[in-house]
Amino acid sequence: MPELVCYSDIVCPWATVMVIRLIDARDRAGAQNDLVITHRAWPLELQHQRPIPRRVVDAEIPLCATLTPQFNWSLWQGRPEEYPVTVLLALEAVQAAAAQSPTSAEQLDLALRRAFFVHSRCIAMRHEILAAARTCDTVDVDRLAADLDAGTYRSVLSAHVAQARADNVTCSGTLVRADGTMVCNPATETAWIGGTFPRGTPIVVADDPAVFDRIIAESLVPAWS
Repeated sequence: MPELVCYSDIVCPWATVMVIRLIDARDRAGAQNDLVITHRAWPLELQHQRPIPRRVVDAEIPLCATLTPQFNWSLWQGRPEEYPVTVLLALEAVQAAAAQSPTSAEQLDLALRRAFFVHSRCIAMRHEILAAARTCDTVDVDRLAADLDAGTYRSVLSAHVAQARADNVTCSGTLVRADGTMVCNPATETAWIGGTFPRGTPIVVADDPAVFDRIIAESLVPAWS
């Protein structure tokens, strides 16, 4: 079965836009059972050696919400001390779910993004990860919990980071097409204006969501055709 590989962090708003649009485009093509979206970890906290930067995420959410309003985004509504500074366990959980099935990994990845971006849940916490998993009809939650407790898939994260660096993956939200070519945040071009980061604000320079329909169509063409 053909696949599209996504390198991303669960708490990256732009990567979440990519995931939402890929799923929607695949649904429009009626290819839910014909194309796998494979998630590989690209942890921002490891790339930048710092906790998840809330001020950056908060600045990006309104733009991402205008691009994918159906996701029902929200700015963080929880207590400040509950904001997750790490999501390595959540990323590990997606890889543990992948060992169950590709669909399980897809469902859990999206459920964790929804828990964070829509419901303001602290997905750094084991119990919140398992709560998200219970909303996924293909995830064996007991098996997932056992794998998390054993750390069975923890090393997979390091392997993904090493592979991403070897392949020159440049951002959270990198899509590897079926032909092996890579693109960072397909369809959307952004910029940062009004000062040097962290001053200023992000803006969308250009956006073409039809790119995802083309990517899905290209991915479904047999290699021999």
